[in-house]
Amino acid sequence: MPKPTRHVLVCTQMRPPNHPRGACAHRDAGAVMNRFAEAFQARGLWGSYLLSQTSCIGPCDAGTNVLVYPDNVLYSGVGTADVDEIIEAHVLGGQPVERLLAAPQNW
Repeated sequence: MPKPTRHVLVCTQMRPPNHPRGACAHRDAGAVMNRFAEAFQARGLWGSYLLSQTSCIGPCDAGTNVLVYPDNVLYSGVGTADVDEIIEAHVLGGQPVERLLAAPQNW
């Protein structure tokens, strides 16, 4: 497999309800991950870009969190409606989606 242009990591961390750190899984992370996978498939991104689901990558109480490397950009509060914008603007275009960036104290 060639080195990917960008790697998108989606937190799908599951913790018990009311856990003090929260859990991206309780914020629709599974649906977000599925939407990324559907979009990758529809746009033929597999091979040039990489998509992975992860456990905790940060502030799960602000999730769903999505990390894009090698740009070192963390998004928080990502919903399924945000996926196409992240792919178009950032994954393909190289421009982070400012409104979804994680709070500075979290990343």
